[in-house]
Amino acid sequence: MKTMLTAIAVLLAAPFAAHAGADFVEGDKTFAGEAELGATLTTGNTDTSSIKGRLNLMQELGNWENQYLFEGLYKEDTGEVTAKRYYAGIQGDYKFDDKNYMFITGNYEVDPFTGYDFKSVVSAGYGHKFIDTGKVLLSAEIGPGYIYKSLDEEQTALRGYDSEDSVVGHGVMNFAYEISESSKFTQMFVADYGESLEGRSETAITANIVGALAMKFAVIVRYNSEPLDDKKSTDTETNMTLLYAF
Repeated sequence: MKTMLTAIAVLLAAPFAAHAGADFVEGDKTFAGEAELGATLTTGNTDTSSIKGRLNLMQELGNWENQYLFEGLYKEDTGEVTAKRYYAGIQGDYKFDDKNYMFITGNYEVDPFTGYDFKSVVSAGYGHKFIDTGKVLLSAEIGPGYIYKSLDEEQTALRGYDSEDSVVGHGVMNFAYEISESSKFTQMFVADYGESLEGRSETAITANIVGALAMKFAVIVRYNSEPLDDKKSTDTETNMTLLYAF
């Protein structure tokens, strides 16, 4: 656990420490983001509620491009919580040129329905943009990483230990296509392979409504080749949300 905390601390500081001595003018700084929110509520014979929120922030600091991502999902059915997931991630990309970069990334995820209190991954490596025309983007990243998973009380009692960790191979693929001036298709794959294979896929279509406001439809699939006990290998999540870009 100390190793993980140290790694995350280094990760959070790296993009800023590396840039601290750089000379740049105020105009070189850019900052942008997207805020996303979706919710449902039913009352009467059935009482259900759900909320999905996402905040994606992008920042440029000289040769560094930094991303900060926060997600939350909560669902309740007749007073019983049926889904709860929180995610926070940060990534710093150091650009060598327009197509090649070095990345360092880390994330922290809480999902009590998997049998773990939390899961965290840190990794670093090389990234390359195969296509970047403004209308089409295809990029990939690969590098070594480290995953740490903390078991909940029930799983700890069953197994006799409270955590799992391993070195992993980390890979990412991103594809984006601008269908029209007002709509966009994106596809993302993330995989961490060590003692087991854990992956995430997000397929989304975004269509502008007016100005900076858009509607987003997304299907997210999470996969674990070795889930705990009676847990399932695959989780799917389908969302329709409003997205505001700034």
